[in-house]
Amino acid sequence: MSITLTEAAADRVKQFLANRGKGEGLRLGVKTTGCSGMAYLLEFVDVIEEDDKVFESQGVKIIVDPKSLLYLDGTELDFAKEGLNEGFKFNNPNVKDTCGCGESFTV
Repeated sequence: MSITLTEAAADRVKQFLANRGKGEGLRLGVKTTGCSGMAYLLEFVDVIEEDDKVFESQGVKIIVDPKSLLYLDGTELDFAKEGLNEGFKFNNPNVKDTCGCGESFTV
């Protein structure tokens, strides 16, 4: 099982953590929502829970709860700028379909 970051994503996370002045890493998760059933969750982690799975990629800790790991295994998180838009992109090999707006997915 693995979750990785591209260099661009890792650089962006490191910038956010430096600006916050604290944090163990980045939590990736999924929540039930949207028209396709699931949406990604990103948040900074100050305390790693006992049952969390911790991966390290490009010098950044990626923290995932056991339930979300089932849906995120093999995912690569990227960061891209396209014109005036910028944001994280999930390259998740488990996704079978996404909704029209791109906010939710099914596996």
